[in-house]
Order: sequence, then structure tokens, then C-alpha cells
Amino acid sequence: MGLGAGAALGSLELFGQIKPPKPAPELVITLNSGEQLLLSKFKGKVVVLEFLLTTCPHCQKCSAVMQKVFQDMGGEKAFQPLGAAINPQTLMEARMMVPEYIYRLGLRFPVGWTQREMAYQWLEAPSKGNVYFPQLVFIDKKGIIRAYHPGTDEAFFKNEEENMRRVIEGLVKEGASGPAGKKS
Repeated sequence: MGLGAGAALGSLELFGQIKPPKPAPELVITLNSGEQLLLSKFKGKVVVLEFLLTTCPHCQKCSAVMQKVFQDMGGEKAFQPLGAAINPQTLMEARMMVPEYIYRLGLRFPVGWTQREMAYQWLEAPSKGNVYFPQLVFIDKKGIIRAYHPGTDEAFFKNEEENMRRVIEGLVKEGASGPAGKKS
């Protein structure tokens, strides 16, 4: 189930407020090399974006499932998974935490870090308080957020792999328009 770090941090009510469909705002993910990856770079592809904490077991499971689906569906030909960790506070911390996360889970897709404030703003979450993780966002080829599943969405995360495949396959098949998933 998806009740990740928010519960561990004492939050009982707060979570992101994204209401798809809506254009995905720009997001900067800093990779371990220091390169800044822009979400807009992936326009034209279906993107699955996971906001995560490197220490959250639910985030680790979600990332592992994303890797399995990514591999099973033929890699970048089908969709582009991205990971954005918010728990490192600096690039130096990220350079210690993110590579271990990637290595331990055998991830073959970009995982970097983003500033907590930027992530909360992107997720339309309260700036004070905690957010449950993972936060999983599905973006179509036109850059429109089509489905959003916060860590509190137990129905989605109970059958995480099956649900993830269903949403991704729907977005890939339809191209870029029409409903494929929704916030629960």
C-alpha cells in the first residue's frame, strides 16, 4: 500500500491536490552528474513521474515496479519513467543518496532530485505539512497530466503493477488525448 513517508513523518491529512487533466508544469530534476533534466524534454512521450523519498519503502517498491513495467514494455519505446527524490537537501546529499537508491533497485531510468518546495508546488500540495509518498503522475505525449495517484490511493497501490500497466498502455495506445486514468 502507498501510505509512505507522510505517515512516518506524522502527517494524517495532507497530500497533493492535482486534478487531471491539466498541463504538466515544468520540473527540474538534477541528476547525479549535476545535469539538470527538464520534464519538457520528454514531450512527445508518455511519462510516468514518481516523486519519492529514497528512504521510503513504498517509494522503493513503486520504483521497482516502474522498472519492471519499463523493461517488460520495451524500454523508452513505450514510455519514459522518471524519479524525482525530494529528501536530499543539497546536490552533495543527493550524490550520496540517489546512486545508492538507483543501484539497490537496479533502476535503468533517470532518477535525480528536486527541491522540496518545487515538488510541493508542482503537486499543488500545502507548503507546510507533509505529503504521502510516493506521488505517481502519468503524463501524455502532449504534456498533459492524465492520471495522478498519491501515496494515499490504496486501491491503486494494492495492485500497483497491473494498474500502472493499464494506465500506461491506455496512454500509449490513444496517443495523446482522451481519458486514461484519474485521481481516486
